[in-house]
Formats: sequence, structure tokens, C-alpha cells
Amino acid sequence: MLTIQIGTHTLHAVLESNPSAQALKDLLADGSLLIDTQNYGGFEKVGTLPQNLPRDDMQTDASPGDIMLYQGNSIVFFYGSNSWAYTKLGTITGCSREELREIFGGNDTAIELSLS
Repeated sequence: MLTIQIGTHTLHAVLESNPSAQALKDLLADGSLLIDTQNYGGFEKVGTLPQNLPRDDMQTDASPGDIMLYQGNSIVFFYGSNSWAYTKLGTITGCSREELREIFGGNDTAIELSLS
């Protein structure tokens, strides 16, 4: 499980079984990672990872709660929908579309990622 801390909210995500998600786990094995993020397009929050992860991009319809890898070095948290070429890293669990929009749609925010 991936733990996502954004502001006062703690969320959890199930990671995919692919080389990209494994590389993210390996990156987090030594401790948490703080990522500065920005809102983009009114449907996602994007941040740059400290290193490239392996990618297997394919045309994908992203939905609220999806966590995607973009161009190997950006992590994207969706609170809306978009169709683009991504590699799926995981899915946030236990949040409605409205809750995700409220949590991620606010001001640009640092997000802390850790393994749980």
C-alpha cells in the first residue's frame, strides 16, 4: 500500500503489479518522499519525481483516484478524467470523486508519499 499525505488528509492507494510501481516502491524503501505538485487542467495534480522510473506508456482513460506516471519522471494524481499516454502506478481507495476533487483540487501542495 502507498500512503499519500496531502495537507491534513491521509489517503491510501493500491499499487499496480508492474515494473514502474515496483520502482516507486524501491524509491520509497529508504523512507518517505516529498513531492511539490501543481494543479493542471482542473483534473490532475502533477509533481516531478527525483529520478526517472521505467515506463510502459499506453493510451489510457484516467479516472478520479488513478495515479499515473507521465514521461517517466512525473507522478500524476487524478481528481478528474483525461485520456493520454500514461503508465498506471496505482489507485487511491476509499474516496469519492467529490472528496478527491476537494483534496487535490486546492492550492498547489506538497504531497508526501510513503509505504504502509
